[in-house]
Amino acid sequence: MTKLDQAAPGAAARPRPQGHAKQLFALSAGHALEWYDWAMFGLLSVYIGQAFFPGGDPVASTLNSLAVFAVGFVVRPIGGVLLGFVADRVGRKPVMIGAVGVMAGASLVIGVLPTHETLGVWAGVIVLLMRILQGFSAGIEGSLGAAYGVELVPDRPGYVAGFMAIFNNFGNMLAPLTAFLATAAIGADGMGEYGWRIPFIAGGLLGVIVLWLRRALPESLPRKQGEAAAAGNDSREVWRGVRKYWLSILAVVFIVGAIQAYNYTWLSGLPSLATGTYNEDPTGVFAVATAVGVVLTVSAWILSRVLDKWDLSRWFVIGRLLTIPSIFLVLLYSGNGVPALATVMLGGSLILVLNMTIFSTVANLMVPKFCRGTAVGLGYGIGVAVFGGTASYLFVFLQSNNLPWAFPIYVATLCALSVIFYLLAKRQNGVFRADM
Repeated sequence: MTKLDQAAPGAAARPRPQGHAKQLFALSAGHALEWYDWAMFGLLSVYIGQAFFPGGDPVASTLNSLAVFAVGFVVRPIGGVLLGFVADRVGRKPVMIGAVGVMAGASLVIGVLPTHETLGVWAGVIVLLMRILQGFSAGIEGSLGAAYGVELVPDRPGYVAGFMAIFNNFGNMLAPLTAFLATAAIGADGMGEYGWRIPFIAGGLLGVIVLWLRRALPESLPRKQGEAAAAGNDSREVWRGVRKYWLSILAVVFIVGAIQAYNYTWLSGLPSLATGTYNEDPTGVFAVATAVGVVLTVSAWILSRVLDKWDLSRWFVIGRLLTIPSIFLVLLYSGNGVPALATVMLGGSLILVLNMTIFSTVANLMVPKFCRGTAVGLGYGIGVAVFGGTASYLFVFLQSNNLPWAFPIYVATLCALSVIFYLLAKRQNGVFRADM
């Protein structure tokens, strides 16, 4: 057990991270696809609601769709702990391949599925089932992918975090960019009629490429001598680790949940509020969301070059404390035009990028390698399900009920708790190197 700023044993003998670029790219491309699919559903919730969950008015349809968006998060803890356990017992590689395959397949089904008008209630049921499958697979993609990355390049966790964040943010950027191009090409009416399907079909096809890339990934779990397959840990050992590091897992819940609540406010809450409640021009809204994605992607590249100059713990505490005042930027937008929306989203993105770049790596280094998949999968899934998955719905709901001040107070409280639990867990259990 050691602090992050101490070099791992044998670091000088390891290849520089550039030698692992192909492996990190295969992992990061899957992350990009996950964020693309996840952001797209929230971003296009207005159209999905009208197609599969028709209500009495546009706000009701949007809320119905966002409720299904949240359901996908509910199963993330289940997927996280079950698939994380498989990853600790069998290996990282097969889990990472299966997760991205399910995510892409479900996206393709949503893209080609007939609407409520044709299938009736079954259309909504199928969409719900696809979101459950996506939630199950996404429960492990984010947490295990980050663990896999730092296990492959353990001597530079900041570099790995930044490298992977570039593609995470690229996925976030690709979602509104695809929606923007489709809207600009066929107009708002065409988008509502059939254009919303294009991004989902594209996501399904991109999944084939990611599957091909991940086929060549190495296994990061140790192998038993004389065995061809990766040999994981004993089941009892894994669960003993989960029980022993319960405070660290609780810290992971808030490390992940607080920033995901912040993140989904920016990715889907504000755009959904602008298009569904305030009837802003969707082309302008998607353009702003795309610009935010560009800022996040470029900033993550810059961070990948500087994060290892400081201990990640310091970066985490500073970045998380800055989220507390910045979440109140949402109060500046109340349907007062796309320029006001752009000011809020771009301003908040500068704080968002630091937190989103490092949070998953910080979470994975809270527990040792032998139970990392299970423990972090559990904490990550609970955090995203309880706090991240409900954020967009809660944000739009409170805005629609004239309680705009309640949401930033809620998120600020989560961010403060994440710092408190992190420091408590760090004091009791310490912070682990990636290869321990």
